[in-house]
Amino acid sequence: MNKTAKPLITEAHTKGGQIAYFSMEIAIHPLMPTYSGGLGVLAGDTLRSAADLGMPVAAFTLLHRKGYFRQHLDPSGGQTEETQPWNPADFCTELPTRVAVTIEGRRVTLRAWRYDMVGRFGHIVPIYLLDTDLESNTGWDRGLTDHLYGGDTNYRFQQEVVLGMGGLRMAKALGLYVDVFHMNEGHAALLTLALLETQLGGGPQDGPTESDIERVRQRCVFTTHTPVPAGHDRFSVEQAIRILGGDRTARLRDLGCFHDGFLNLTMTALRFSRYANGVALQHGRVSREMFPEFNIDSITNGVHAATWTSEPIQHLLDEVVPQWRRDNLCLRNLIDLDEEKILTAHARAKVELLAEVASRTGQVLNPRVLTLGFARRAATYKRADLLFTDPERLAKIAKASGGLQILYAGKAHPQDEPGKALIRRVVENAAQLSNDMLRIVYLENYEWKLGAMLTAGVDVWVNTPQRPYEASGTSGMKAALNGVPSLSILDGWWIEGWIEGVTGWAIEDGATDADEAEAMYLKLENTVVPLYRSQQKWAQVMRTTIAYNGSYFNTDRMVRQYARSAYYTGVLLSSTVQLMQEESLAR
Repeated sequence: MNKTAKPLITEAHTKGGQIAYFSMEIAIHPLMPTYSGGLGVLAGDTLRSAADLGMPVAAFTLLHRKGYFRQHLDPSGGQTEETQPWNPADFCTELPTRVAVTIEGRRVTLRAWRYDMVGRFGHIVPIYLLDTDLESNTGWDRGLTDHLYGGDTNYRFQQEVVLGMGGLRMAKALGLYVDVFHMNEGHAALLTLALLETQLGGGPQDGPTESDIERVRQRCVFTTHTPVPAGHDRFSVEQAIRILGGDRTARLRDLGCFHDGFLNLTMTALRFSRYANGVALQHGRVSREMFPEFNIDSITNGVHAATWTSEPIQHLLDEVVPQWRRDNLCLRNLIDLDEEKILTAHARAKVELLAEVASRTGQVLNPRVLTLGFARRAATYKRADLLFTDPERLAKIAKASGGLQILYAGKAHPQDEPGKALIRRVVENAAQLSNDMLRIVYLENYEWKLGAMLTAGVDVWVNTPQRPYEASGTSGMKAALNGVPSLSILDGWWIEGWIEGVTGWAIEDGATDADEAEAMYLKLENTVVPLYRSQQKWAQVMRTTIAYNGSYFNTDRMVRQYARSAYYTGVLLSSTVQLMQEESLAR
């Protein structure tokens, strides 16, 4: 596609073929705190690629006018949280349309703010941010769209009514002709209930037939993102009756949306979707084991290449493969890239990162020293402290390598006390182990800008999840786009991206944490550190990392897969074909 080419489906097709993408969080803009981490960043990258490709997508999320939270760490690693208020009028346009949902018997009115995601060739994907902060609502209801993942399960459930049922009503009120509803995780699953009620004539009173249910299923697709049972939203019968009402609760129970006595929104989404997928090949297998009665496919995640590639690497790519933004597969052409060029570009990104570290912490690190990066949500299964299993061994590796630097970052959910304790352990180890040969720094308030600098500027990206709890992971994909190889447990996307010594290195499975720590130490001692001493050979790994993993693990490829496997089938395919035939006859 060139600048004058038509997108895959043009704006004229929005009366047939429209896709509505629902996600509780979307990383839209670096200054809009509407995301917490990987799920939201993936959603934002998906929409950026949809805009680049000219896909007929509109997105729905919540406004989160007080954000997720700004993280502060005290000297011992204790985390405190601060709200992130922002003004939606600085980025979005308020729409006059109003719709309402019923929550606990109350009428709650919603409005939408529109943000236009503009693609590389000018195609617009509108994002509608739902907001309950209206004078007609009670004080409690006005705050329902304030905090991302804030409050208790009642707050979460009520937010999900706003997103799923309110989002569907807003789409109809805005005049969108939606053929496919894509639920990004189970938070939006209640839109299926609203669709069913629409199919029945707008109310919960009449029983649905199999034909009614199938009509809803043909319009819905679902992506699940977690292999951790606790990650699937579920609510008690009491909550369901109180918040949704007795009739709706009874209907959901009759339709098989309850599991182990709880309303399970993943189960709800699966029951009402004609297509469902996990976010990596391994995650698809795990999901099928968790929900054996459903056929769950897999589409491996990606990242938006132009967003997460550092400026120095972008300049290099523009020189060598100038069409890379149009077609990420062109990155395969870097297989014989000049070693000095990639070393020089990476050195610039590393200097920029270390300058940011100095600005934030006052600690001056050495750009010539091997630097490891570990940045992700501070959840216990991610095992951020695995590197410290044998402190003496780590110190020995640092001394033998002529110095070692480790950069950490990551937030724990405000209610996740084990996650907060994990941060404290890492900070405590950093204080005890840091010396002239080993420097360990934990950077507070991990967010978009810092994440981009870390994945571009470190030398090795480290990932140590406990198998099989990493659904996919995308930070290592961002690193790969910048020529940064991974040292990782074989879980999530890395099972597919790992080519030993070519795109990085695997940490072999072990029976215990200590076994896997030993495998990691051996790989550092015997492979990573010796290779880093030979910068020409290191550059060869950097270029193959971009060529093989950067060219594949991107949302350009991922969105095209969704188009083929999930969107353009059944109802959507037939309507799209019909529109194309009408357009052809008109010409």
